[in-house]
Amino acid sequence: MKYTSFAMNSFAFFLLTIFFTISNAFPLSNSMNKRDVFVPPITYPTNTTVWNSGEVHNVTWDISQAPVNITNKIGRIQLRQDDITFPLVLAYDFDILLGSYNITVPLVISGTYQLVLFGDSGNFSPEFTINGV
Repeated sequence: MKYTSFAMNSFAFFLLTIFFTISNAFPLSNSMNKRDVFVPPITYPTNTTVWNSGEVHNVTWDISQAPVNITNKIGRIQLRQDDITFPLVLAYDFDILLGSYNITVPLVISGTYQLVLFGDSGNFSPEFTINGV
């Protein structure tokens, strides 16, 4: 009798496991899976912009075409030069839908740079000048 009870409990557990596995494999709603990649164009700095190390500037980007369901709304701004994105993070953990964020221009060698705005994907600013050391 104990064996039969054990077998019934094991079979019931087996069925419940299969049920939960299958039910978790299918989403509750298709809208949960529909996400759009948002790559907002950076509007400032422009190709005529000149920044000096240590200054604070408001980086801006266009959010007018933002989709309803953005895959990743958490933003990060990094500096880029000659096709290399520096590991230095100028700003992070902000809502990409803000459309702007203040950064402090880092102390770098004077030259031409770009900003990279990360969220769903990386988007580059036009090249601009930083006066540094």
